[in-house]
Formats: sequence, C-alpha cells, structure tokens
Amino acid sequence: MKEKLMNSLLKMSTAIQNQKYMTAIKNGFTIMLPLIIIGSFCTLFTNIICSTTPGAFSLANISGLEWLANISPMFSAVNYATMNLLAIYAVLFVAYELAKYYKLKDRITCSAVSLGAYITLCATHVAISVEGVADPVKVSNVLSSTYTGVQGLFMAMIVAIVATELYRITSGVERFKIHMPDSVPSNIAAAFNALIPGLIIVFAISAFGLIFEIGLNITLFEVINLVIQKPLQGLLTGLPGYCFIFFMSTLLWFFGIHGTQVLKPIYQAALIAAVAENAQAVANGQQATLILNDAFRASFTTITGAGVTGGLILAIFIFSKRDDWKAIAKLSIPCAIFNINEPMIFGLPIVLNPILGIPFMLAPICTAVFGYFMTKIGFATVMTVISPWTTPAGIQAFLNSSGHLGTAITQILAILLAFLIYTPFVIAANKMKEKEELNIEGEM
Repeated sequence: MKEKLMNSLLKMSTAIQNQKYMTAIKNGFTIMLPLIIIGSFCTLFTNIICSTTPGAFSLANISGLEWLANISPMFSAVNYATMNLLAIYAVLFVAYELAKYYKLKDRITCSAVSLGAYITLCATHVAISVEGVADPVKVSNVLSSTYTGVQGLFMAMIVAIVATELYRITSGVERFKIHMPDSVPSNIAAAFNALIPGLIIVFAISAFGLIFEIGLNITLFEVINLVIQKPLQGLLTGLPGYCFIFFMSTLLWFFGIHGTQVLKPIYQAALIAAVAENAQAVANGQQATLILNDAFRASFTTITGAGVTGGLILAIFIFSKRDDWKAIAKLSIPCAIFNINEPMIFGLPIVLNPILGIPFMLAPICTAVFGYFMTKIGFATVMTVISPWTTPAGIQAFLNSSGHLGTAITQILAILLAFLIYTPFVIAANKMKEKEELNIEGEM
C-alpha cells in the first residue's frame, strides 16, 4: 500500500515538475521575486518610517522626525513600479522562461512580442468620477493598474504561454523569414526575421480578443478573472484549500520529494497576488483583508522549514534520549534559523519515518490555523510585506506585518505549538528505541 501511494505521488510530482508551462511560471516568478520583495519593503517603510497616523509605530511620529513623512512619495513610487506592474513582468519573464525551455535564440524578442500581444487585450481608457460631474468622465490613452497589477496576472501568464507557442511555430517557418544580405549586421537581420512572426502573433491575439468581446459582450480579461483567477485565489486563500495544498506539500516531503518546489507553481501566483492586493489596499487607506497569502505562508506554515521542524528541534533537545537525533538537531540549528531543514528531513530521517512523519504533516496545518485564528481575533494582523524567505522567526513576522509586535509574538507561539505537537512523538520514539535495544540484548 505504501509503495503504491509513493509511486502515485512520485508520478504526480514528476508530471508537475516536468510540465513545461508550470516550470516556466515557477521560474518566471522566481525572477520576479526581488521586485516583489522591494515593493513589499516599500510598504513596510511607508508604515514604520513615514506614517503620521496617531498611535502608529512610526519614526515620523517621533518629535523632531516629522519631516520623514515628506519622503513617503518616494516609497509609493517604488511600490507602484514593482507591485502595480506585476502582470507586465509576468508576461515578460514567463515568456522568456518558456522560450528558454524551447531553446529559442531570440528570447527577448519573444518576450517583447508577448508583451505587445498582452497590451492589445487591455482597455486603454478608464472612467473616473469627478466632483460636481454627474456621469463618470472617460479618460483615453491610459493603461489602468487593473491590467498591469495583480488582477492581470493570470491573463498575463496565459498570453505569455500562447504567444510563445505561436512564436515557436511561426519563427520556424522559412517563408516567414526576411533574408537580408550578408553585409547586414546579424542583430538587424534577426530583428527582420522576427517581424512577420511578431506581426502574426500580435494581430492574431488582438483579433481573438476583439471577436471574443463582440461575440459574448464580455472581455477576455473579465472571463479569465471570473472563471480562473478569482476561483483559484478564493480556493487558496480560504482555510480548507490552503491547508490541503500544504498538507500535500508535507506528504510529498515525507516520501522524499521536494513538496515546496513541486507545488509552488500551483499556489505561488495566487498567494503573491493576495499580498499585493493587501499592500494596495493599505496604500489606498483601506483595510487589508486577505489573511492567507504568501507572507502568511512563510510566517506560519513553512517557518524554520517545511513541517515547522523548529518545534521538532526543541522537542529533541528537551525530551529525546537518542544521541544520534540530538547530534543531528544540533547541526541543524544554524539551518533552521534561516528556514532550511533538509538536514532534519533527510538526517533523522523524517522521510518514510511514520513516528516523525505524522507530526511533520500535522504541525504546519495546526500552526496555520493558529495564525489564522490569532489574526481573526486581532492579536496578529493581516500581512502586507514579503520578506526574504531566509529571514529568522520573529523578525520575519515583524517585517511581514509592517512592524506589528503581536504578529511576531504569534509566530514564536506557532513554533511552540509545533513543539507541543512533536513532543509526544519524540517521547514515543524514545520508548521505541529502548524496546529495540532490549530486543537486541535478548538476541545476544
């Protein structure tokens, strides 16, 4: 039974990891991550440096430092240039990574064509309300952040994939190539070779979007947002769906498969989008509402590594009688501080070890529910910042929550909760070890 389950999980994980579109999306978001972190930190700086809200933890509220409020536009500009252009970056980087997978030579051209195709599907006007004017005023020749920000992420990824596939096909057709004399520089000749494929792709995608809108009286963007993005984000930012995806992640780890990397293409876009939406809400003076997001994941589900194994290290030091476990736990401390736990997973091991596998799968679910509950009652706050994943516990939650002390305390309490979950199993492992030793002595 165990072997059958392991083979099924191995096939599933291999299929996901080898799926070219999933790989392109995962790698594309990895390239975007520094920009996302920079944008998130600007939200943090706005709150803890520039905020003049009475009672807020901010340097600008300290007498003599009020002038710090004047630099807030700088942080807002950087935040806009990163978080409000995520869809643009997604088109470019997902297309580039897929072109890289196909070993296309002109990857940058492919990315540029994909971006052009995406823009053709975006409305270039917005309706705004003007005080004293009854009807909304239409402003033309503008691109709304609705299309460039998190709401456009899924259409951006779809267009990047479709455009790259079309580019791969059309760029390989000899009759579409414009042959230039040998005296023409190679970069100019390459640009002309991409002209007809690029023209076909941009016009084809633009025409499809127009026909779709005329025929169904709804834009392609709206359909993708309603049918794909919102349901998927709703599933992953709802507690049952969130817990299920990370239970599956630890289950894969239990069988020696890197569950985080395997499932990241499935959850990453939706959870990062949730952080960006929270940050945008705060920037607009509104309340952040999406509790379950990528910052929450890092703070309450994978803190000290998958399975929240920081709790296991504590339990081993306090209750374990096994010298081998203590030696591995001691060596794992520096890694655990920076949220790396492969030494624990493969050293104890946790892999295919039921006595540790059960709490390993149970602990992150319990810490996530605990963090969710503490946020719901107001002791912790909704997170709006993504800090580097190697940020140590306590500091990480403090940064991710824009300097909220209750959230940092909640993260420490979550690790202690994981410690309580692991403890009975560590004690049981002591008894199992004693029994094994007695059996060996009896045989001798």
